[in-house]
Amino acid sequence: MKRVVITGLGVISPLGNDVASFWENSLKGISGIGPITKFDASKFKTQIAGEVKNFNPLDYFEKKEIRKYDLFTQYAVAASEQAIQQSQLQFDTMTEAQRSEIGVIWATGQGGMQTFEDQLQEFFTGDGTPRFNPYFVPKMIVDIAAGVISIRNGLLGPNYCTVSACASSNTAIINALDNIRLGRAKVMIVGGSEAAITPGTIGGFGAAQALSKNNVSSASQPFDVNRTGFVAGEGAGALILEDYEYAVQRGATILAEIVGGGMAADAYHLTGTSPDGLGAKLGMLNALKDAGLNPEDIDYINAHATSTGVGDLSEIKAISAIFGNSNTAISATKSMTGHLLGAAGAIESIYCVMAVQHDTIPPTMNVTDLDPEIPQHLQIVLEEKLEKPIRYALNNSFGFGGHTASSIFKKFEA
Repeated sequence: MKRVVITGLGVISPLGNDVASFWENSLKGISGIGPITKFDASKFKTQIAGEVKNFNPLDYFEKKEIRKYDLFTQYAVAASEQAIQQSQLQFDTMTEAQRSEIGVIWATGQGGMQTFEDQLQEFFTGDGTPRFNPYFVPKMIVDIAAGVISIRNGLLGPNYCTVSACASSNTAIINALDNIRLGRAKVMIVGGSEAAITPGTIGGFGAAQALSKNNVSSASQPFDVNRTGFVAGEGAGALILEDYEYAVQRGATILAEIVGGGMAADAYHLTGTSPDGLGAKLGMLNALKDAGLNPEDIDYINAHATSTGVGDLSEIKAISAIFGNSNTAISATKSMTGHLLGAAGAIESIYCVMAVQHDTIPPTMNVTDLDPEIPQHLQIVLEEKLEKPIRYALNNSFGFGGHTASSIFKKFEA
């Protein structure tokens, strides 16, 4: 099958609204988590989140356009435009036939949650007269970000949204990889976005006992024995995937290669992961098989590790079963960003691309007492970045419903 390379990245995140600041702040171990400002959370047990700061939609939209799009779509457009700019793709100079070979797969877990909540609150607190915004449905539906990105750029190739809860954008990346490998497209804009710091989201995850109630910036503590649950985050990550030959032909700067992806299911519980890590194990093994690699080839794993009790350990059991005798380093970047839900896989894939580019692993922060159930032979990168040669990096994502997805990135070699 065709080789697939990465030529552009874009980020909107709690740690910065471009790739450079996002990466720099991550290597410094800075926390993007703080008090919720999107709504009054004073009566909520959880009052913290990884919010995006200083995002100005006018940097990407005409003022009259903004009202058409929920924040998750605004984040998607912003991140994708950064990635397109870095890739130096010039869509306006392309023919219709050329644009028909360029597609968009954009993921989200919830879509326009704020729009949904606002519209229903307005209706149910009114007199029953339906005064809905004409943009209500297109602002809310999960596929709209993919559509908007293609409309803005005139892209006529495959276009859809993947939804597999917190595995959504990793699933999208694997789908985009396969579309190019099978010759269905030459270029895919892929990623995920979430704007889920809303009363309904925080209240719902809180009721499910999934969120940390430790309202401090260090509350996200993957692998710590005292971890108390995940911290919700928001933002977007975008990647440009290209057919290798097409990228070389147009003189693109290649950042990394994507060589495999694997998906599986826990088939265990609505919201919990299988304690033995079976789904995670199968997803990683499928990714290794797809890439034609052995466990010892993987130099770095960006773990899903959300800071939940069973979730962290089930993933560690799966990693230990596969990589236990290797020199694979592991880190959990959600300790700094919070959990971006449907956008997590995209943001964390960007971490993997940057890691193989720069031979540097971002740290796991906030671990004061490593869980004794974590095997001592595993190399968890704690508190400080780790510089080491990285040829292959693997990204894990898991979602409610038992969805698992793992993707593998390689240092580019011509």
